[in-house]
Amino acid sequence: MTQINVAFCYENCRLSDKVPGSEPDSTEDLSCIGLLHVKLYVGDQMSSHWCCEEVWRKGCQLSVTHNVGAVGALRRVKSAISVARKVLEHTEHSLLVGDQATQFALSLGFKEENLSTDFSLSLWKQWKRNNCQPNYWMNVIPDPKTSCGPYKVLPSMDKSRMTNTNPSKFGIDNHDTIGMIVIDGNGRIAGGTSSNGAKFKIPGRVGDSPIAGAGCYVDQDVGGAAATGDGDVMMRFVPSYNTVENMRHGMSPTDAAQDSIKRIIAKYPAFSGAIIAAKMNGEYGAACHGMEKFPFSVANPKFGNVTVLSVPCV
Repeated sequence: MTQINVAFCYENCRLSDKVPGSEPDSTEDLSCIGLLHVKLYVGDQMSSHWCCEEVWRKGCQLSVTHNVGAVGALRRVKSAISVARKVLEHTEHSLLVGDQATQFALSLGFKEENLSTDFSLSLWKQWKRNNCQPNYWMNVIPDPKTSCGPYKVLPSMDKSRMTNTNPSKFGIDNHDTIGMIVIDGNGRIAGGTSSNGAKFKIPGRVGDSPIAGAGCYVDQDVGGAAATGDGDVMMRFVPSYNTVENMRHGMSPTDAAQDSIKRIIAKYPAFSGAIIAAKMNGEYGAACHGMEKFPFSVANPKFGNVTVLSVPCV
């Protein structure tokens, strides 16, 4: 099955039977379509965390007013993109997280349910049998590379054993993000991201997806960008925002995305991830690192149906 991490749509590519509405309608519709295209890698069967419970993160942005609605570490509610939209439309906040985000969703009528599946449970059990490898702990005892813990902080005498970086754990078998840039027939733009996050993440972890400027960013005067990959690293560089600003200053979408990727790998050479970008005129591009190539999908008047493209990585 084809891996499709990020989708760009242009000019009335709603791909649904709904009456055309606002831009967030398109990002919600596309999130469902994306899950159908990539359910082997992304969706409600992926990415349990340390305690074997699936947790959603989601971000959504509407650029005409520059409003943002996002939820992070959302538990027991599947329709996270729709919850993010409720944050955008019915609150003055930009981001709600954790159990309080779940309570917000339930108060507005969303269904509470167990998001774990037989598949995700089997992955978690296999991971436990493998001494919880890989995981995201560091500078603790016992050694997190060989043990499931519980862990304690290294005593001061052992500070020389501390490490600052580990090899990237993100790749085709450990990602769970869909990003969207949507430009409708009236020339309005919206962006959205959807993610379960990294497999076996430490409970409480929130990645880049719900962070405006990191997971995605759009500007009505310029265009938009969305990112996927090692979110813990990516949010330190707000690469989607940087990509849009690069386009504002005249770069092509491809050059803008490559610049953002190169800024990251200058500090984190082992980084794995990708960025897609699009201008308001429909020009698009992508860039990646840490893999051979990066596939993404495009729907516009030229292609008609959704078309899968790919770019070689820098």
